[in-house]
Amino acid sequence: MYSDEQVLKAVQEKNVETIRLQFTDVQGIVKNVAIPANRLGKALQSGIAFDGSSIEGFARIQESDMILRPDVSTFATLPWRSQDGANEARFICDVHHPNGKPFEGDPRFVLKRQLELAKDMGYAMNVGPELEFFLFEKQNADCATVPHDFGGYFDMGPVDLAEDVRREIIRALTEMDFTIEASHHEVARGQHEIDFVYDDALKNADKVVTFKYVTKTIAMKEGLRATFMPKPIYGTAGTGMHVNISLFRGEENAFFDPLGPMNISDLARFFVGGLIEHANAITAVANPLINSYKRLVSGFEAPVYMTWSGPNRSSLIRVPAARGLSTRLEFRSPDPTCNPYLAFAVILAAGLDGIHRSIDPGEPVDLNVYDLSNAERKSLAIKTLPANLKEALDFLEGDKVIREALGEHVFENIMRLGMMEWEAYNTFVHPWEIERYINAF
Repeated sequence: MYSDEQVLKAVQEKNVETIRLQFTDVQGIVKNVAIPANRLGKALQSGIAFDGSSIEGFARIQESDMILRPDVSTFATLPWRSQDGANEARFICDVHHPNGKPFEGDPRFVLKRQLELAKDMGYAMNVGPELEFFLFEKQNADCATVPHDFGGYFDMGPVDLAEDVRREIIRALTEMDFTIEASHHEVARGQHEIDFVYDDALKNADKVVTFKYVTKTIAMKEGLRATFMPKPIYGTAGTGMHVNISLFRGEENAFFDPLGPMNISDLARFFVGGLIEHANAITAVANPLINSYKRLVSGFEAPVYMTWSGPNRSSLIRVPAARGLSTRLEFRSPDPTCNPYLAFAVILAAGLDGIHRSIDPGEPVDLNVYDLSNAERKSLAIKTLPANLKEALDFLEGDKVIREALGEHVFENIMRLGMMEWEAYNTFVHPWEIERYINAF
């Protein structure tokens, strides 16, 4: 943990000229205000003012004044220089009202508030997100989806042309204090995954937004386009962000029980029960785009059915094989376009509700759910995730627990932005429609 004095000294020693004060809007898009390094002392002491009415989902124009307060624990020098060759550093910031109160629409505050509720119950949540992404050829700044390579799962050079690009991304992330566990080519052409270590939920939410920012920047410098879009290519694997979750009670993993079924505790089972109970509403937060639902279809290892199991990858929730301190749940539906602060907050809220109410998730389903008939799934009472964004938003609107976790400000903006997206999509005439109907009717 840095102190203000250590940060100011590091900025001077590293010859940093520009400080980027970063935060996210409700949709998870990284925003920033750049200040000269000689203004950092003021920023650390009293924050930097900005116009919140210009940020999606923040404030109305008549109440637009907001304050950015840097979190010194997030200080990092950027692993590239600006165009004039100067060094830059960044902080991730908390957003406050001018009176000093945290802004209820700040996604980072939403997660912090939920983590405090868990702390009051004696728990800390660790997460390990697994982010996938595509690298496409950059063709005159258009939206072409030509894969950069022709590799497949775990392939290596020469078919995996992106080994050097991944290495540059990892080098940049390592310079920003990431600990990388693994990287590899994913299933689809041009698709990749880089995993960083399991950690505190807030720290790893910060790292998710940093990871996306760094990956896109390095790809651009290499003449490529990186995208975290859930389903950029029809008929191939989509891009997910599986979230590994555990609750700790002090130094003890509260999900582990050597004497319990599957060696997991009742608390872990109740957490699963809460996730299944609230999965439909969580989907609106964890899968926020029209395109997200093109990924959540049968046949590409993306979860469709609300089941849980041990190693079964057709389930929404898996319990990976590791036990002891590594005991965890894998929640497989989120995609990397979600705002990680909000996604982790509602996942935790659902799990804590499961613990509060001792929600029984039922027996694990170790069958390949994709291969079951509709009648077989019905007999097992297996439900499906929402089929589109509108369905997910309807479930979110009716879920009191998830709404309260988000807070009314964030909830209302998610509904507003989601319905705008849905209505724009429904009124647009798509090329698929022209091709299918123009000559037939």
